[in-house]
Amino acid sequence: MALASSLQQFLERESVPYKLVEHPGAATMREAAHGAGLPEACVVKAVLLEDDDGFMLAAVPASCDVELAKLSKAVKRPVSLASESDIMTLFTDCARGALPPLGDAYGVEVVIDRRLDTMDDLYFEGGDHCTLVHVKGEDFRRLMPEAKHARISVAH
Repeated sequence: MALASSLQQFLERESVPYKLVEHPGAATMREAAHGAGLPEACVVKAVLLEDDDGFMLAAVPASCDVELAKLSKAVKRPVSLASESDIMTLFTDCARGALPPLGDAYGVEVVIDRRLDTMDDLYFEGGDHCTLVHVKGEDFRRLMPEAKHARISVAH
């Protein structure tokens, strides 16, 4: 599958340079980071959440977990994990569980963990479990100008 079509079109429309980094198949973003020889702190994990207003993505380092209480406080409303069927409905061009964190490519609100705010290079799922997308940190943040930035994770 390599790169999801919605993601590829979004990156090209926004004129953001990117590189694809192949790695052995991975079930988690931590495994993907290790398989690609990357520090977990610069690999972004996307988690789909829902609330009364709809869906949102939380973007956190692979070395961390989303802390729902912190996220709910940051967005000033209760949130919960979305269902697997919701994920498959929204991310139709992605393999099961291989969510890119660029919500703007899918019309989904994003909350970015502050731990990612200073990273020079970031890597994230491109739509399958064998390819990471590498972009400059400044481009990642520029791609989602409306995203909220807050401390929403806890380290493993």
